Amino acid sequence: HLKGDLVKAAKLLESIHKHSGKSVRIGITGSPGVGKSTFIETFGRHLTAQNKKVAVLAIDPSSYKTKGSILGDKTRMEELAKDPLAFIRPSATRNTLGGVTTGTRESILLCEAAGFDFIIIETVGVGQSEIAVRNLVDFFLLLQLAGSGDELQGIKKGIMEMADGIAITKADGENLKKATQAQADFTHALHLFQLPDSGWNRKVLMTSALEKKGIEETINMITEYVRFTSANGYFEKNRHHQDIVCFHDCFNSSLLHLLMQRSSLEKSKKEMEKEIIAGQITPWQASRQLSNLMLDTLKKI
Repeated sequence: HLKGDLVKAAKLLESIHKHSGKSVRIGITGSPGVGKSTFIETFGRHLTAQNKKVAVLAIDPSSYKTKGSILGDKTRMEELAKDPLAFIRPSATRNTLGGVTTGTRESILLCEAAGFDFIIIETVGVGQSEIAVRNLVDFFLLLQLAGSGDELQGIKKGIMEMADGIAITKADGENLKKATQAQADFTHALHLFQLPDSGWNRKVLMTSALEKKGIEETINMITEYVRFTSANGYFEKNRHHQDIVCFHDCFNSSLLHLLMQRSSLEKSKKEMEKEIIAGQITPWQASRQLSNLMLDTLKKI
């Protein structure tokens, strides 16, 4: 029963909350073809070799269409999936109360309560997922592939501003020269942005999962960031901000869920949908009317 399950889930989250918050939460994003899975697997294996427990979670808003799992997550990271110190969650975030962010946040808390040291959140969908992930993690890593020299034009300014560090992937063989140039270009580009609220001076590293190069440096960069932001108070401030965002998300979705359970509102919503399709009303008018009906319902409670 959905209502009963939600109550049980809420109680479970409340009971584990005091055991959470001790991990380092890392968000990793990058365009398709950047070698994200290979990088995450090599990165994760490097951490488990140091006896650290690693969880990999994926966030994919596009999976709402099918409400299914991300195909092949475990096959993409076969070696890491076999590692007893690693956990890969292959299923996408389903349409939970509070949507993508809340569902993934709950998974983070469960992994922390289970004693994981590092939690990696991988963005799979393109678009809003980067913003959602940024609000869930301590460190946001952008993976970039060195290419024809025009990658700076192709990358969204907003994603670069969100990043706490950039890793140029596949910096090996014939690609090494391009990677070196890309490192210089991105370092220069970051200097054009103002210093982030954390006060952290962002770095651009060259990495190669194939040659296991730059992986240790990436881990050291993240460790240094955690140390730096813990000392200046930003780490805790950012976690508190994320808790408030979570509170707002949960409250809004819970309130909407409670109100929409009333059959009269659900019926009105369905009627308005038909009117929108028939061109009798605009989506904005329908939204305003439904909001007013909700307000009337609240007054009667």
